[in-house]
Amino acid sequence: MPEYEDPHHWDGAARHYEQTAHPFTALFAAAALARVPLTQDSRVLDVAAGTGALTLLAARTGARVLATDFSPGMVDRVAASNLPNVDVQVMDGQALTLEDSSFDAVFSIFGVMMFPDWRRGLAEMARVTRPGGYGVVATWQDRGAATFLLLGQIRDKLFPERAGMAMPAGIQALSDPADFAREMIAAGYRDPHIEHVTHDYLLQTATLSDPDALFGMSPDWTSLSDTDKSAVVDEVRTMAGERAVLPIPSTALIAVARR
Repeated sequence: MPEYEDPHHWDGAARHYEQTAHPFTALFAAAALARVPLTQDSRVLDVAAGTGALTLLAARTGARVLATDFSPGMVDRVAASNLPNVDVQVMDGQALTLEDSSFDAVFSIFGVMMFPDWRRGLAEMARVTRPGGYGVVATWQDRGAATFLLLGQIRDKLFPERAGMAMPAGIQALSDPADFAREMIAAGYRDPHIEHVTHDYLLQTATLSDPDALFGMSPDWTSLSDTDKSAVVDEVRTMAGERAVLPIPSTALIAVARR
């Protein structure tokens, strides 16, 4: 089983994820929210919520938000916000223990794309969305984003003869807008609209002093020898030059559909 399919892996990574990935994914969560009208009467579900980038932003609208994730460690970080209009629950997004048609808007920001049965995850999202409600899914393009994307690019340059990490099947399948739209319709949604949204991941070059913390969640990193890792770090420093921050343009696809 890949690490990203193991809830215990995410339990251990939750605090690090909250500090590093959360602020970046929140940029895309904000873009997703901007495409859906929410009110204080809205019921919102965040599937595979992670540390709650979407949940916390949606809660600011006054909507009632339920954040679910299969990782108790991730759910605990959302619960720590202590927001009165946010509920949390440990739950498998491939088998939501929720009633049909019970939410006005259902989001998954870089979550369903990681599921072993991502089609089932999409179908479950549609099942719990009320008729006329919204389903919103964000996924990366097939090379990933942020440090995953950077590391893949550097590996291609330094070690072109070596195969890199295969992206999860959901990311590969949904990285083309036409395919993404078809899958949203097959799941039970209608009129999907797919947009490319790009933001820079701002890599602080000072963090290169601890590259295992920076790249350690990627199998593309852990499979390298110490010599190879040093070569990767040197390449990043060369790319950054004198800059304290190296921007890594990263593009997501955001699908918005109706039930």
